[in-house]
Amino acid sequence: MTFAPNIPFSTLLRPELSDLKPYVTDTGNYPIRLDANEAPASRNANIQRRLAAAAADIAWERYPDPMALELRTALANRCGAQLDEVMVGVGSDELISLLLTALAQSSSPYTPPTVLTVSPTFVMYKLSAKVRGFRVLEVPLDDTWDLAEKSLTCALETAPPNLIFIASPNNPTGNLMSRDRLERLLDAASSSVCVIDEAYIDYAPRAHMDLRKRYPNLIILRTLSKIGFAALRVGWLVGPRALLQELDKARQPYNLASVNQCLAKLVVTELASCVSELIFEVMSERDRISNEIVKLNGFAVTPSDANFVWVHTARPAKDLFEMLRSRGILVRSFHERGGRLAHQLRITVGTEEQNNKLLEVFAEAQ
Repeated sequence: MTFAPNIPFSTLLRPELSDLKPYVTDTGNYPIRLDANEAPASRNANIQRRLAAAAADIAWERYPDPMALELRTALANRCGAQLDEVMVGVGSDELISLLLTALAQSSSPYTPPTVLTVSPTFVMYKLSAKVRGFRVLEVPLDDTWDLAEKSLTCALETAPPNLIFIASPNNPTGNLMSRDRLERLLDAASSSVCVIDEAYIDYAPRAHMDLRKRYPNLIILRTLSKIGFAALRVGWLVGPRALLQELDKARQPYNLASVNQCLAKLVVTELASCVSELIFEVMSERDRISNEIVKLNGFAVTPSDANFVWVHTARPAKDLFEMLRSRGILVRSFHERGGRLAHQLRITVGTEEQNNKLLEVFAEAQ
């Protein structure tokens, strides 16, 4: 890992950066964007009115509450946790970075600290870890996109990790990990901090919060970004209070803006029923388009517990991706990674009208 000689201050930069690429998205002008796992806008006009009214009362000249007490109290009530078991951040991304910053002590002077995760999964686990000098072990998911137990056990024994990241439901595959496999992984990883990322849990039939009673090394990540409020950039984690006290020492002061705290609290309290309506609509559309896609020749869909569908295509995914893009529909393709991902598309559930246009293009592509 070396830098080109013309890069300024190359001798001062972390060498890991030379092997990484920035996280970028397509910023083109697409009438239909089904690429970022955002929920569609709610049709309930009361949401916009209440958010606007609440924002108007913000004391803009004051710093935010550094402890985010009102928001954390609301989130603790939502999750069945205690106030001192909840920490908020600028999306899940900041909390992932915070965990990696604080839990970076290597067990050996000869090896770097280690992160264990699966593949494919949320790219920021790997990117955030590598930029901080971690060694990242990625264990491929099995043929059904579930945890591959033997491979994970081997990885645990070979290089005991500081942190384990498991997304459930997983991004990009959309499925919950099998409960029994997940529990056996937690049993085997008692010396590591285990993180279950529940970014999409609002669309799933079950959660993992109850596992905290059995596993004192378990942290749960959640976010508002997937249920209609990505613009707020509010995420939170729930974990053991003693560990959170140490994590808080590495957290930046005033990390979450006043307006984000205020509106996020409103979302999970007064507007909770409106959000539930939106979630139900998305789930209904998810099931509808899944059923329609599997009727087409050359397509298969992994049963989804998220707000997107993981579609297998007989044709190269790149062809369908380009075909959709030419019609003004942007989805997420993984063809550049090759292997089995060369035939996979991740498609966010949009509005009924958007989804119908997607289905029309798929029907043409049979």
